Amino acid sequence: MPPSAEAMPAPAADDVRMISSKELRAHASPDDLWISISGDVYDVTPWLPHHPGGDLPLITLAGQDATDAFAAYHPPSARPLLRRFFVGRLSDYTVSPASADYRRLLAQLSSAGLFERVGPTPKVQLIIMATLFLAALYLVLACAAASAHLLAGGLIGFIWIQSGWMGHDSGHHRITGHPLVNRVVQVLSGNCLTGLSIAWWKCNHNTHHIACNSLDHDPDLQHMPLFAVSPKLFGNIWSYFYHRTLAFDAASKFLISYQHWTFYPVMCVARINLLAQSALFVLTEKRVPQRFLEIAGVATFWAWYPLLVSCLPNWWERVAFVLFSFTICGIQHVQFCLNHFSSEVYVGPPKGNDWFEKQTAGTLDILCSPWMDWFHGGLQFQIEHHLFPRLPRCHLRKVAPYVRDLCKKHGLSYSAASFWDANVLTWKTLRAAALQARNATSGAAPKNLVWEAVNTHG
Repeated sequence: MPPSAEAMPAPAADDVRMISSKELRAHASPDDLWISISGDVYDVTPWLPHHPGGDLPLITLAGQDATDAFAAYHPPSARPLLRRFFVGRLSDYTVSPASADYRRLLAQLSSAGLFERVGPTPKVQLIIMATLFLAALYLVLACAAASAHLLAGGLIGFIWIQSGWMGHDSGHHRITGHPLVNRVVQVLSGNCLTGLSIAWWKCNHNTHHIACNSLDHDPDLQHMPLFAVSPKLFGNIWSYFYHRTLAFDAASKFLISYQHWTFYPVMCVARINLLAQSALFVLTEKRVPQRFLEIAGVATFWAWYPLLVSCLPNWWERVAFVLFSFTICGIQHVQFCLNHFSSEVYVGPPKGNDWFEKQTAGTLDILCSPWMDWFHGGLQFQIEHHLFPRLPRCHLRKVAPYVRDLCKKHGLSYSAASFWDANVLTWKTLRAAALQARNATSGAAPKNLVWEAVNTHG
């Protein structure tokens, strides 16, 4: 059972233990994990296995200040629950000007009630997804034309994209007024409809947010042996997410040397990798919240989708249906990459006291008109989303000017590009790394290409 949730009274001022940053850094292991929030130091070791966001975000920020990350991911109501873990206060606690302004803006958004106002987007999405799903069923079951069947495959791919946006939103904040309803929507629109476990997604995505664009901590940049966004990945670095070495061997060198040409074809079938990762997670991970429900949802997908494909009259139509649904959904996989591949990267864990700086440096906004917001699903305001992950996407456009002003005030980068230019930037990043890979020295030869394919992550 998790520790008692009763908030303990704060100790009297005379009894408070003063702790230096050096002492705080000494408690940075899973067995002895301290963090600092607003100058208060907490021993969260007993909370590690019960943390709803998983243990990796806490381990990544262990032994340092985590104020901005905590404030970004938790409502104010969560702060009193920290008291039972209280150890003391930092004797040398300081706040950077950028963090001070960020916290001030966060408080203003919270006071305005923006985090609670979701808007009609989730309801509209659910209606559209249900309508398109019924249309796809009709085209497969009631139409004989091959073109109708191909269109149905495209509709399924488009539904998966919309489900991805909904799963992303519901994983960050409640898209309904009740947690149980929110959970049902997550499982139905995610696990059942797409075959992707929401528990797997949360584990992966929460780590990505905390360690945005860290080459050894952020799983969204760990795509060896297929892709590498930086030559720093050629050094056989250790992945703290996958707990294995990202080997730069002969196979990696060959594949990465041509990654700027293989990127878009691979994105067309990238869904296969996510389906495999999701299934492995729910079956083999030690701690999976509501494992049975997660498995049942994923199993539902593997029941209805192959059954629908089997209703097509011949094998070439079945193959075309699957490929077309995967290719359409591949647009979303490209979108995931555009926001980060061409941005600044680094090696090592993030520093809790430069949250604002790291999030703005590691992300790229996509410039678009308001009528195209449906296409990007909120990722067009990736900087704003990373700074305020609990903020419903309907408010991101309103917040963007304030974030730009803060970046300008503190001399920080605020990167934004059109959808086309973002693709060009991503392609150039991959090409630059590919050319450097051709001249780099690889490590040991791989066991074989099949082994490398099975062990591909990301």
